[in-house]
Amino acid sequence: MENLNLQTIRLNIRHLELSDLSDFHIYRSNPEVTKYQGFDIMRIEQAEEFIKENSTKYFGKAGEWVQYGIENSETRQLIGDCAIKLDQYDKRIAEIGITISHIEQKKGYAKEVLIGILTFLFDTKEIHRVVEIVDAENIPSINLLRSTGFKQEGHFIENIFFKGKWGSEFQYAMLKREWDARAR
Repeated sequence: MENLNLQTIRLNIRHLELSDLSDFHIYRSNPEVTKYQGFDIMRIEQAEEFIKENSTKYFGKAGEWVQYGIENSETRQLIGDCAIKLDQYDKRIAEIGITISHIEQKKGYAKEVLIGILTFLFDTKEIHRVVEIVDAENIPSINLLRSTGFKQEGHFIENIFFKGKWGSEFQYAMLKREWDARAR
């Protein structure tokens, strides 16, 4: 298990801290941010508990989601969070997710985080395959995945009862060899 601390051009991807609570709660309590997410709007108490719980988790435990803060390196403000989970049965496969604050969207941060995580997983950890499941209506996320070289592998139709209705999802994935070819 290891403490994750990744640097990108503008961002620091690191463990969530209680000092992040206010910034974290601002976007995690926004219905536009949670619209396509697997979590609902958080009350401040839930946000605090979530941060405390994730501060004791470390990268490398199979089957466990670990949530990390996305910090703007210049302002030191939390602008979002991301998650990594190694497959329960094969630690060479990872699933990821990214949430960016509504205040910070459309600035290229999600792509920067995604590339940072992929660089870590593929180049440092020699992960074989990275997967992301995305709501079929979440066009910005779908476009982000496609723009970084992810391929759609599945379309699950009304596979999840989600926020009071049946939702559909796409599965996107990238293999290490595809990442390596992209880098060339």
